[in-house]
Amino acid sequence: MGQRGPGPDGVAVVDKPAGWTSHDVVAKARGLLSTRKVGHSGTLDPDATGVLVLGVGRATRLLTFLSGLDKRYVGEVVLGVATSTLDAGGEVTGTWDMAAVGLDDVRQAATGLTGEILQVPPMVSAKKVAGRRLHELARAGVEVEREAVPVRVDRFTVGEAVAPGVYPVDVECSSGTYVRSLAADLGVALGGGAHLRALRRLAVGAFTIDEAVPLAALGPDRLLPPVEALRGRPRVVVDEATAALVGHGRVLERAALGAEGDGPWAVIDGDGRLLAVYEPHRDGTVKPAVVLAQNM
Repeated sequence: MGQRGPGPDGVAVVDKPAGWTSHDVVAKARGLLSTRKVGHSGTLDPDATGVLVLGVGRATRLLTFLSGLDKRYVGEVVLGVATSTLDAGGEVTGTWDMAAVGLDDVRQAATGLTGEILQVPPMVSAKKVAGRRLHELARAGVEVEREAVPVRVDRFTVGEAVAPGVYPVDVECSSGTYVRSLAADLGVALGGGAHLRALRRLAVGAFTIDEAVPLAALGPDRLLPPVEALRGRPRVVVDEATAALVGHGRVLERAALGAEGDGPWAVIDGDGRLLAVYEPHRDGTVKPAVVLAQNM
C-alpha cells in the first residue's frame, strides 16, 4: 500500500553505525519513517560512527542550511603504517619504524597542522573531480591529481598513547576537512607515515552526539521540529498578517520582517513553527529562500 498522508517532517540526529554508508542510513531511515523524503546533510565515512544529520519530509528543503557546518571528531592515529584509504579499511602501502617518536613530537607536529591549512582530498572520498566522485575512480583503479584545498583546523589535540605508536586525537575543524588526511599528513610530518582508525563524529555544528538517536531506534517520534535545521541562526517571530505574506513568498522590507544582521533568518509564528527562511535581497528588502508555511 502507498504512503498515507503527508508523512513526517523534521530533523533527525542519528548516531551512524560502523560499516554503513550515509546513503545506507538514508535508505534505512526511509523505511523506519515510512517516507521517501529523507536526505543527509553531509557524508560520513562508512567505517566511522557518530553524528549524521538527516532532513525528513519538507525539511529536506532545509538541508542546504545544514551543510558547511563545523565538525568535531575523535579517533586514533596509528603511526608507522600508511594505507590506500588513509584509514584502517585500506591496504597497507608503506611501513616505517617510528618507535622513537614520542608524545611531544606528535603534539608538535599536530600544531603544525592547526589553523588555516591546505589539504589534498583523499582518493577514497565523495569529492568530485571532473564530474566523478573520487571513490568511484579509486574503485576503478584510477588515481587523479587532486588540488589542495583550503580548510581550517581549530583544534588538533593529541592524548597519551593507548598502544605503542597509537595516539588518540580530538579535532575541531571546518566542513570539508578530512581527518584521515590529517592523520596521514601527521605521519609524514614525523618522518614516516600513519593512518586513522576508530573515527567518531561528535558534533555537526550545534548538533551533538549527546542527542543522537541510534539508527535502529529512529522513528517519527524522535524527529526534531523543522525549525531545528536553522539552529544557531537568527529567528524572527512574525504576527498573523506578516505570516500570511510570508506564506505567499512575498518579498518584504527588512524592517517589516524585523530582520537584523546578515541572515539567513528563520521566520517563525507565535507557536514557534517555521514558516520560511528569508535571505537578504536588494534595496533593503528580504526574500524567501524556502517557504514551508503550509501545514507546518
